[in-house]
Amino acid sequence: MSTGGVTERLPRLLSLVPYLLARPGVPVAEVAADFGVTERQLRRDLELLWMCGLPGYGPGDLVDLSFAGDTVTVTHDAGMRRPLRLTTAEATALLVALRTLAEMPGMVDTAAVQRATAKIERAVGDAGHVGVAVDLPHEEAATTAAVREALAAGRALRIVYYTAGRDAVSQRTIDPMRLLVVEGRGYLEAWCRRAEAVRMFRLDRVEEVEELDEPAAPPPDAEPADVSEGLFRPSAEHRSAVLLLEPEARWVAEYYPVDDVVELDDGRARVLLRYADPAWLVRLVLGLGGGARLLEPPELVDAVAARAREALAAATGRHVDEDGTTNGD
Repeated sequence: MSTGGVTERLPRLLSLVPYLLARPGVPVAEVAADFGVTERQLRRDLELLWMCGLPGYGPGDLVDLSFAGDTVTVTHDAGMRRPLRLTTAEATALLVALRTLAEMPGMVDTAAVQRATAKIERAVGDAGHVGVAVDLPHEEAATTAAVREALAAGRALRIVYYTAGRDAVSQRTIDPMRLLVVEGRGYLEAWCRRAEAVRMFRLDRVEEVEELDEPAAPPPDAEPADVSEGLFRPSAEHRSAVLLLEPEARWVAEYYPVDDVVELDDGRARVLLRYADPAWLVRLVLGLGGGARLLEPPELVDAVAARAREALAAATGRHVDEDGTTNGD
């Protein structure tokens, strides 16, 4: 078996430094035997470790090794023995991520996540910081549990799903593929029989879920999506609009798919929002009242203004001109 591939070599390299730190002067042959590699491969690994460090490779930045005969000792570990120190913000962010993962059993080793969370909580508590609590809504927790059971049993599901970009609710029969967390939100990736394609369903938008008495059978060519660079990809049906959000409407940037968020000094934000249905976008802006203002595209800015004038005329019995003047009884 090859011992030089990345998938085999990287874990070995990560393990070598703590192993050698705990056994100064250990024979090279013993190290090779413990790691299940030849002495020649081990020496190559040690040469690579010796070149590891910060850009510039100055003194004190590298892992330094000392060879005496057939033994090896780590003489400098580049700070690997120093305890990890987190700022309050870093610890909080890490706890939020871990608690989110812990609430999604089946996607990770829950026991390992809980142990890591407990260690960080103890450290944060010892430092006098305030604890962090993250709870899923009851509905989403129930949905997640039902999906997890269907995945374990290999069963298809029937769901009622809200599509925010179209402001529409639909019923779908799907073949579950996997649960995952992306950018702090839980998703179910599944084969949608209606769309005849792989789709990603946000768990907090699943309104009803029913396990069917039939096996899940996604087609052999149904490939999981690559989410390494984010979940959403622009498509031909999606257009973009620029919105100016007041502080009370900032939730829009978290609930709907946005490509960009520009923070403004007064607590407002300018966002680039993707949408498929222009009528839905007009309704969204009007429904937010003074919480949002549409800046682009111009044709929808005009549509929002026209709908607002119609609503005001219906409420007051007066015609409202484009310049804002009114006339009537």
